[in-house]
Amino acid sequence: MPRRFVTLDVFTSEPFTGNPLAVVLDAQGLETGGMQAIAREFNLSETVFVFPPEDSRQRADIRIFTPARELPFAGHPTVGTAVLLALLDREGRPGAVAFGLKEKVGIVPCAVEVQDETRGLARFKLPRMPFAWSEGKESSECAWALGLDPTEICFERHVPSRHSAGVAYDLVPVASLDALARSKPQGESFDKTFSDSDHPAAYVYTRMPGEGLRFRARMFGPGMGVAEDPATGSAAAAFAGALMQCEPLGDGEHDIVIEQGVEMGRPSVISLQMVIKGGALVSAEIGGHAVMVSRGEILA
Repeated sequence: MPRRFVTLDVFTSEPFTGNPLAVVLDAQGLETGGMQAIAREFNLSETVFVFPPEDSRQRADIRIFTPARELPFAGHPTVGTAVLLALLDREGRPGAVAFGLKEKVGIVPCAVEVQDETRGLARFKLPRMPFAWSEGKESSECAWALGLDPTEICFERHVPSRHSAGVAYDLVPVASLDALARSKPQGESFDKTFSDSDHPAAYVYTRMPGEGLRFRARMFGPGMGVAEDPATGSAAAAFAGALMQCEPLGDGEHDIVIEQGVEMGRPSVISLQMVIKGGALVSAEIGGHAVMVSRGEILA
């Protein structure tokens, strides 16, 4: 049967920037192998499959695949799918809508502002707070894995750490934008350094000079079938854990801006809001824009 699909660029409001996403709207009847084959065919960072909700209180059940594997949770698929479903529900009329999306990680509450027939802005609450799943790697190991000098790893209080908010990442701070631009997975060295993760992936980041809580990042995920990702919401969610560990944040709301994809020519902007009470992270939200780019049918 033909299955409708839409592609969107996510964490951007301009087509042909941000992180591309494919959303298959008529996924009923597809088995896991079929979904994985379609994700390989699109060959984007992620492809989403939309199913009618088992719980009528939610908008949809979704499953998320990279070209190589299924993910329990991912940020740019959540933002893109939320914007698309809101566009369809409102038939492109500007306005706000809120609903839940059920992912493998659990129910993800989403709020969407439809801006026009093709664009919207979505935010979602993290279904799980980030946690440290292991000790961070040594600076020398991270440098070896990324083709940098050990002196280029770390800045200020930031040291390598390992956090997850549903998907595990190695978070590697580097000392400058130049070091970030030169970072590159070093094949076997990268695999050996991060091989004790269930999917070796490094989120490399640095602070934008003189801009406080504004950072630039790159995400290398060869173990996920993604050489480099233009924007990674699940890594931004894990980054909240690194910020709690390494950044002197006090109680209250903190708004963080993360640039990603710049070195790839796919600039993206991710917003991260953290709420801290009594020295603990009590809630966090990821947000960003998305714009529709194409639509069609899968005939196979």
